[in-house]
Amino acid sequence: MMAILSFVFGFVIVVYVMQAAIRMVILPRASRVRLSGVVFAVVATTFRWGAGKTRGYESQDGILAMIAPVGLLAVPVSWLVLLLAGFGFMFWATDTTIGADGAFNLAGSSLTTLGFAPAIGVGQQALAFTAALLGLLVLTLFITYLPSIYSAFQDRESKVALLEVRAGSPPTAPEMLVRYHNIGWDGELADDWTSWESWFAELEETHTTHLALPWFRSTDPHRSWVTGAGTILDTAALWLSSCSGQSGPDRAAAGLMIRAGFMSLRRIASMYNIPFDADPASTGPIAIQRSEFDEAYDALDDAGIAMVEDREQAWKDFVGWRVNYEASLLGLAEMLRVPYAPWTSDRSSLMSTRKGVRSPRP
Repeated sequence: MMAILSFVFGFVIVVYVMQAAIRMVILPRASRVRLSGVVFAVVATTFRWGAGKTRGYESQDGILAMIAPVGLLAVPVSWLVLLLAGFGFMFWATDTTIGADGAFNLAGSSLTTLGFAPAIGVGQQALAFTAALLGLLVLTLFITYLPSIYSAFQDRESKVALLEVRAGSPPTAPEMLVRYHNIGWDGELADDWTSWESWFAELEETHTTHLALPWFRSTDPHRSWVTGAGTILDTAALWLSSCSGQSGPDRAAAGLMIRAGFMSLRRIASMYNIPFDADPASTGPIAIQRSEFDEAYDALDDAGIAMVEDREQAWKDFVGWRVNYEASLLGLAEMLRVPYAPWTSDRSSLMSTRKGVRSPRP
């Protein structure tokens, strides 16, 4: 009876590991893989604790930058450890006289294909062949997984790097609008909205499918995909609410980009149980103070940009846009401890969690 239970228990472990690996690596959609999530949570908690013990953002960033690569390596290691345990239970079930040591040796010999512990009998040989096949399959899946991860990372970072040229470092929405105006690029904003809409669509696909990607930090410690997303969304919200003279198609492009942005950020945030209101009131509240908005409005006006006359309505419109993406944006900024950027990481701790609000699942 014990042998049967041992075999069934080991078989369940192996099946669980393989379905987790398939869902994480092969399944082309967002999927919550509990095993990978637990491993990553342990790694992230450990490195976040270590970063909290250091002084200076650069030192903290160097520690936090290790979360993604270490977590990414820890996941297949956890797969192999569990496969080793699962096949150990099954090998013991084929011959209880070999003991735990013998079962462990057979499982390790088979998974690694080293063959230092020979399998005896048809049952053990079948298990040995299966273990060898699955061990190689897991390693192959992981190796082929890495190029897709780094390709998505490079695609994401190319836009973030360009934003530094257009919006400063740290990037801000008023700075981007002023720079575009000063070089006569006001008419080019519509193209930017369309380009960033595609960026957000790709961001949602890759960052909900690949668990490690949100944790990969930029090559420059003062850049982040989160602050980049916040800056471009705030730029569009400020432009729509406060600047005058835009054409209908240009306004539509900006509105579509903001919608793509908050949908993307919400679905990424929901993977980490970051709370947000799926249907917020257009009247707020938001973390941006009215005085900060007035300061930005005055900066645009002083630069010679045509502004709407009703500043009060401009503020209400800005709130109506920002309320859609603020909670998920600030939640991600706080979780990932991104570098300083006005209106994003400088106030993530000010985000209030609304009671009773549940994150929709993608």
